[in-house]
Amino acid sequence: MNVAIIGASGYVGAELINLLTAHDKVSIAHLLVSENSESEGLLFSELHSKYQGICDLPLEAFSEAWFDTNIVNAVKKIDAVFFATPHEYSADWANIFLDAGVKVFDLSGGFRLKDKADYPTYYGFEHKNLAALEQANYGLAEWVDASFAQSNIVAVPGCYPTASLLGLKPITSNGLHIENSLIVVNGISGVSGAGRKASLGTSFNEVSLTPYNILQHRHQPEISQEANTQVIFNPHLAPYKRGLLSTVTLQLKADVTKEQVDQAFINAYENTPLVRIASSWPKVDNVAYTPFADIHWQYDEEKQVVVVSTAIDNLLKGAASQAIQCANLTMGLPSEYGLIPNVSL
Repeated sequence: MNVAIIGASGYVGAELINLLTAHDKVSIAHLLVSENSESEGLLFSELHSKYQGICDLPLEAFSEAWFDTNIVNAVKKIDAVFFATPHEYSADWANIFLDAGVKVFDLSGGFRLKDKADYPTYYGFEHKNLAALEQANYGLAEWVDASFAQSNIVAVPGCYPTASLLGLKPITSNGLHIENSLIVVNGISGVSGAGRKASLGTSFNEVSLTPYNILQHRHQPEISQEANTQVIFNPHLAPYKRGLLSTVTLQLKADVTKEQVDQAFINAYENTPLVRIASSWPKVDNVAYTPFADIHWQYDEEKQVVVVSTAIDNLLKGAASQAIQCANLTMGLPSEYGLIPNVSL
């Protein structure tokens, strides 16, 4: 698969490029930034010096003229494009790649919500690319079916929804919870989730453990949509670089047993190498800089309450490595291919 990455200068773009350079079934053809980016013309390794000798490709400015030259009239075909861009940017540009027969993997929120009416409320723009929105498949890699392999456009889940849904779906997909009951999702993320651009609000000198966007965060409808039940989502910003922890609390039906709860999680994840069932409550340090999700749960049969915690790296399992899982599945590869050692075909 020959690919281009748009948004190559940010944290997620950098992680994606690092992983793709080590993937023996993928070749990076172009690294792109916006037309007004100060990074245009630099080598990727000049912007992110730790990748010197790993990826020394130049950062090109993306525009319609670039598209005509490198996609429409290109000698060498591009098979896929990864968007690691602002949400509205991918929503505006994805369709021209789809029309040219190029697969789209969107790491922004441009195609995650199915209802177009949600975009003005949660993302601040009217979604105009409705044909692409209609065909977009949600890429929670451990929960896709066989038809996902035929996807032309993939909405890679957000970092909070990834951790939250991995904890929720074994319960909600099996109907073990009380319908219309209160489901609370508490999430804590490091400051890299806010992106690379400098901001007073994400400066280490300013950040303390703080809840934010309570009852209005854009990931709340995404989690609710994919869990097929309404949730209350409480995000928190924490003073560390990377990693994310989600803890969900659900009330289960009166006849649900501990054995049923345990079996639901075992059935979901016993054959998913990147989701690890932990024997104790997960720690962010155990998953930071890895593609893994660690998950643990506890069920109180007397109270009929289950609590599930999931830890991930927000830039990897919450973004870049999950995008590669999705790409792998569309190439007929195991989702974990190229992300952990000793995965054979």
